[in-house]
Amino acid sequence: MSSIPAEIQGQKYISLKTFRRNGVGIATPVWFGEENGKLYVMTRSDMGKTKRIRNNPQVRVAPCTIRGKVTGPEFSATACILPPEEHAHARQTINHKYWMARVPLIWARTDTYFEISFA
Repeated sequence: MSSIPAEIQGQKYISLKTFRRNGVGIATPVWFGEENGKLYVMTRSDMGKTKRIRNNPQVRVAPCTIRGKVTGPEFSATACILPPEEHAHARQTINHKYWMARVPLIWARTDTYFEISFA
């Protein structure tokens, strides 16, 4: 059973680093939900991080500020794109943490959710 590192638990933002085919890492600050030792992230299917995770599920996660400045240690993790039937659960973990995530018009185009597991 994997568990979320203590340095990540309860943070407001995480830096999610995904990797291009050439190995270059691209970090993006994201909101996330937490449940049962896993993190949940929402995005759009046309975003670069979605394409990069499809090609390479290995990611790095670190606590960060809203602007993406890393504030703690980085951890290796594995991301998987969730099937549509699991979207509601992932969304619920995010909505529970962020009231702005509940505003439907802002997030209308969100159609992809990742589940992030730690080794």
